Amino acid sequence: MPSIRFVRLGFAAVVVSLLAACAHPINLEPTKLPERDETKLVAKKVGYVLTDADRAKEVTTPGGGGDKVSYYPYRDMEKAIRASLRSVYQDVSSLKSPSDAVAIKEAGVAYIFLPEISTASSSSSPFTWPPTQFTVNVICTVTDPQGTVLAKVASTGAGAAEFSEFKSDFSLSARRAVAEVVEKLALEVRKNDKLR
Repeated sequence: MPSIRFVRLGFAAVVVSLLAACAHPINLEPTKLPERDETKLVAKKVGYVLTDADRAKEVTTPGGGGDKVSYYPYRDMEKAIRASLRSVYQDVSSLKSPSDAVAIKEAGVAYIFLPEISTASSSSSPFTWPPTQFTVNVICTVTDPQGTVLAKVASTGAGAAEFSEFKSDFSLSARRAVAEVVEKLALEVRKNDKLR
């Protein structure tokens, strides 16, 4: 009967759309963190700002086989960004807002880093969902405690992984990209004379 056929087609369309909307969770914690050499640190205390809204921000980008991946870039990368700054400066603290004058004064920071993170992913595989390519961009606006912009530093990290590598770590391309971006971020901060 035509009505049953239409019902079946409609049901099939719903199933396909639900499957297409599926996003597999991955994690952006890096494969390695920037190393901290106590003899080369800038003798200053700095802060970085990540809000609760930043940490709760979920992002979805393409994976392989028509699937997607989802992750929390600010939450997943916070430790890596902190490690990047700790590889340059004597002390690093977390701040909830760039306009909280009391907290900033109590922290005693010289510079405040406000990171913006953007990501992209893709896969050459029509059969497996983990991304084979992942890119992370970090742009940090750096201010003094009064809010005056001192500098902007930016870095980009790219990570790749093939099936033979990521079959035991579905997040591998992303974690490699983050390892690269925070290493480059530390280099950019270190070579900026305004941030010494």
